[in-house]
Amino acid sequence: MNALLDAVLFAADKHSDQRRKNAAGTPYINHPIEVADHLARVGNVADQSILIAALLHDTVEDTEATESEIRERFGCDIAALVMECTDDKSLPKQERKRLQVVNAPHKSDGAKQIKLADKTCNLRTMLDDPPQDWPISRQLEYVRWANEVIAGLKGINEALDNAADAVVRDCLEHLKRQAS
Repeated sequence: MNALLDAVLFAADKHSDQRRKNAAGTPYINHPIEVADHLARVGNVADQSILIAALLHDTVEDTEATESEIRERFGCDIAALVMECTDDKSLPKQERKRLQVVNAPHKSDGAKQIKLADKTCNLRTMLDDPPQDWPISRQLEYVRWANEVIAGLKGINEALDNAADAVVRDCLEHLKRQAS
């Protein structure tokens, strides 16, 4: 089977019971597909390992999938990319957020592109359909934090960098309008 399609099926199975926090409660699988699509369409990323890892980037962090399961099914390179994009859920949320900022500049080029697309897609979703229970202050806090992470990821793919900068600008402008 095509490895990319295998990754879609694997991620769809692992995320099958999850929903996004937006008002529409969209299926979670839409997010990793959107991240992979953003890499391919906006960033012109053709590297199959990066696209597959993008599809799988939240499986270890947010489902019962394991690193060894990813490694056995998709190989060491893809597993390494997925793990670079995976937060340690045993840590408190604020520490995980702090570590994303600190670790962003030290990631591999592939992981930087995946994380950049992930942040861009999360921000775009928040702009279009924010989590129901997030007041403007929390949304603004998220945008500012995401922009700190983004700053450490840029410099690999100019098109992805520009898309991230544009969505941060759009979010800030939208939230300022909402606040006034």
